[in-house]
Amino acid sequence: MGKAFFRIFMTIHVFLYRLTGGKVGGKVRGFPLLLLTTTGRKTGKRRTTPLGYFEHEGGYVVIASNAGLETHPAWFHNLRSNPRATVQINEKQLAVDAKTATADKRDLLWARLLELSPSYGYYAKRIKREIPVVTLTPVKI
Repeated sequence: MGKAFFRIFMTIHVFLYRLTGGKVGGKVRGFPLLLLTTTGRKTGKRRTTPLGYFEHEGGYVVIASNAGLETHPAWFHNLRSNPRATVQINEKQLAVDAKTATADKRDLLWARLLELSPSYGYYAKRIKREIPVVTLTPVKI
């Protein structure tokens, strides 16, 4: 029941976000949310995930925390396979290229994240994997 409930919840969340242009479902824990749509690396199907983000140098930063689980989220694996994706931020939709932050940039972005939401530090302490930080840079189509 856990996975099925989570999928239903996510489907409803994405639906309401799109329907209202982010007025419903546009924030979580004080963070603005975007909808990230990736291409499934195994299925080739489009997959949409709501994610908290912050802006940086004309782009967006998302965190592959997977709610503090020991495995990377599926969307992260999808982006590693195909870094071209789309995001919806409120009513605005745009194409982006994703890149996992290198060590120095990750440290800088991680520090910014902890300023915005210190609870991410809890995730990092309780798991063994390093949580990837991903930059999403808008591209012209």
